[in-house]
Amino acid sequence: MTEPQPQAAPDAAIRVLIADDHEVVRIGLAALLDGQPGLSVVAQARSGDEAVRLARQHHPDVVVMDIRMPHGSGIDACRTITAEQADTPVIMLTSHADSEALFDAIDAGASGYVLKRVGSGELVNAVRAVAEGGSLLDPAVTRRVLDRLRNTSRLEEAGAFADLTEQERRVLAHIADGASNREIAERMRLAEKTVRNYVSSVLAKLALTSRAQAAGYAIRNRLPELEGSDE
Repeated sequence: MTEPQPQAAPDAAIRVLIADDHEVVRIGLAALLDGQPGLSVVAQARSGDEAVRLARQHHPDVVVMDIRMPHGSGIDACRTITAEQADTPVIMLTSHADSEALFDAIDAGASGYVLKRVGSGELVNAVRAVAEGGSLLDPAVTRRVLDRLRNTSRLEEAGAFADLTEQERRVLAHIADGASNREIAERMRLAEKTVRNYVSSVLAKLALTSRAQAAGYAIRNRLPELEGSDE
């Protein structure tokens, strides 16, 4: 089945990119949005990877994207598009109300989260709202989402170093800072042998085999001690 080619956007029209792996859905969305005054569908994607490529090519004003697609999920595509084109809002479409998917979408930078069963008028209004800089989430809901994301992040960070003692965490911070055992000993006013023991313990508890791995682990998991100095 041949899909209609994107039409040239009229002046001042809101240029929309549609991404959905189901052809019937794509065609239906394109027909709906193209038929509205001031809206123009400039491209259609069948996967997350294709959505990213077409967004780079067309620089749409709004992206309407299915949350679950093959070859690059909608979440991953949303994260890439919003990182590269901060002024391009993304509306995530989904068939089911899924709180985890909602949190993932907001974390990826989505400006809206819409169920596919919404009325056509609501979707059109949603596109116009985000194009004007609005959001489809109530501020109270947004706060709850962000609070949950922050709390989850803190728990994950704490859990990454839960087996380490306070001294071991400080030693790990110095390792991540590139300090040698002698430098760590001087900074922490410890014997160099004691530092070596701490380093061995840190590597064993984190199941790592080198100082380089330990440094990467500390940075990747945002060791809180890295924010300060233990001179």
